[in-house]
Amino acid sequence: MRIALLESYYGGSHKAWADGYRRFSRHDVDLITLPAQFWKWRMQGAAITFARLLETKPDLILASSMIDLSVFRALTRDRLADTPIAMYFHENQLSYPQSRRQNHGWRYGFINYVSALCADASFFNSQFHLDDFMAQLPRMLKHFADYNELQTINEVRAKSSVLPLGIDLRRFDKYRGDSAANAPPVILWNHRWEHDKDPAMFVQSMIKLAEAGYDFKLAFTGEQFGEAPLSFQQAQSRLGDRIIQLGYLDSIADYARLLWRADYVVSSARQEFFGVSVCEAIYCGCIPILPDRLNYPHLIPQELKSACLYQDDRLAAQLRYHLDNELKLDMKSLRDEISRFDWLVMAPQYDAELEELANRQRSRLGRSRSR
Repeated sequence: MRIALLESYYGGSHKAWADGYRRFSRHDVDLITLPAQFWKWRMQGAAITFARLLETKPDLILASSMIDLSVFRALTRDRLADTPIAMYFHENQLSYPQSRRQNHGWRYGFINYVSALCADASFFNSQFHLDDFMAQLPRMLKHFADYNELQTINEVRAKSSVLPLGIDLRRFDKYRGDSAANAPPVILWNHRWEHDKDPAMFVQSMIKLAEAGYDFKLAFTGEQFGEAPLSFQQAQSRLGDRIIQLGYLDSIADYARLLWRADYVVSSARQEFFGVSVCEAIYCGCIPILPDRLNYPHLIPQELKSACLYQDDRLAAQLRYHLDNELKLDMKSLRDEISRFDWLVMAPQYDAELEELANRQRSRLGRSRSR
């Protein structure tokens, strides 16, 4: 098939996903992208730009979630009315935590809703994400005065399913060095430098750990889209002698070597629909220390949940438990759990799902023409 993949926020995990599927798919995947900036304008305006940029008629369109699909379908109805369109939800704005300065209400969540409503299929990157989206829809629709159209939730649910994120995990293999225990251990925080990842809680937990006399090193990586969080400035002043990395690593080789070097990967996130960076670190041998919420429990084998997941804000306590007892976890079990997301496993699943969608569309068109 000829697939047009529309990615309006071509950066970070969105870029890695789009590039990965194009590389590993057996289909001809054409990327049509916009830079990863001005996310609000992408949600509203990308559909107009994509309608202009998509000059050919593909067999199927796969659109990432940062687009108003209703606008795109309206603008392309004359030439693409019979082309099936699938939405891929990396995130949704119904439950994405808003900072105090955003305060945009339901505007962008509504775009997600109408996009899912007019898509032929919607794929969510995790079961947690799908369940979360469906739980938030009635909350949003009941917010409006009348004609809530709650019955449309069942329409959206009927054509929604889980298709986990594909990750190019095997690219890390060639950077693996000799395994050796670090003294002191290296604790890694590899997330976007934004409020929803709660860097302040992580920094405060590390200060507590240091004040309790524990010896460790810190590595802060992840993309930065604005000013560095104030908590990272605090980390530099209070933990500066422990920090071995502070800032995004452009080189995959440097990033991979850091993952293989680290002992623990930590998250303090308040929002996470999948957890790509954690998966990458686990694949490279890091012990995960994660909050028992969001999608994280789905990344950890049942027998390791008590060791890897912490309750509420007890991050420092969970790390102390590991450091005090020098826990040895079944890293093969953790790695096997994560390896199922490698593109060599996931690409055939994507191909099969999209082929089935295209075949259903052809069958519908065939039946309508025979009447």
